[in-house]
Amino acid sequence: MTTRVPRTALIILAIVVVLGAAIFFAVYRLIRQAEPYVRGENCRITTPDGTIELDIEQSQVAATIAAVASRRKLPERALEIAYITAIQESKLSNIPYGDRDSVGIFQQRPSQGWGTVEQLMDPVYSTRKFFAALEKVDGYLDMPLHDAAQEVQRSADGGAYADHRATAIILAGAFGGRVPKSVHCWYPPAEKPVKTTLAKARTELTRALGAAAKKDSWLVATWYVTHAQKYGLHQIRYQGVKWAAESGYDGWQEDESGKDAPMAVA
Repeated sequence: MTTRVPRTALIILAIVVVLGAAIFFAVYRLIRQAEPYVRGENCRITTPDGTIELDIEQSQVAATIAAVASRRKLPERALEIAYITAIQESKLSNIPYGDRDSVGIFQQRPSQGWGTVEQLMDPVYSTRKFFAALEKVDGYLDMPLHDAAQEVQRSADGGAYADHRATAIILAGAFGGRVPKSVHCWYPPAEKPVKTTLAKARTELTRALGAAAKKDSWLVATWYVTHAQKYGLHQIRYQGVKWAAESGYDGWQEDESGKDAPMAVA
């Protein structure tokens, strides 16, 4: 004997299914909209040597150090020395205080002839001063990283620099541009739209990198990604991939522009 389902019950069941689907998609949409705020803002750095995360300010500092090193045509090992120093001294942050009169990312002291407080709070200037001192150290490229750092800094505990060797190697490969697509950043949308100031971004990059700022490279692409929030940049396209601010957490994605297309920043 076949039991027939009442028409009213079918209608109710259909309504329940439709309402359930509507609620599901509404909740899904809210979750997707909330994701950027839940994730906050950060940058992820991934190379064959490992993965680490930095906040956006730290990543901007790391990108600037790499740009200054490239302008001086320094090898990657010099960049690693700079990174272990900046990590130990300031955690890659441009801080206006420190031991005695030390300031900035390398905790350099005005009283020791490094420059004025204002100058040393400029990451480009302070990095130039660090590398200028490093280059005067005889045989620094053949020394253990922490010994070379200590020759420049004259810290009370020079051995502490050695703790950051693994991190420095990852940073140098990524921000120095040797490893493509190795850095991506994400952050929630601004409460008020940020005006895109690409011209200012290019000026600041040129101040650190010099004429090479006009040449396409992964160092340049990475610098733009880390500074996208500051200058209101929306996307960077390079070598067949793109990073977009609205989906920054997803990293570099395939792009139809092609590998031979010039870098595009907007």
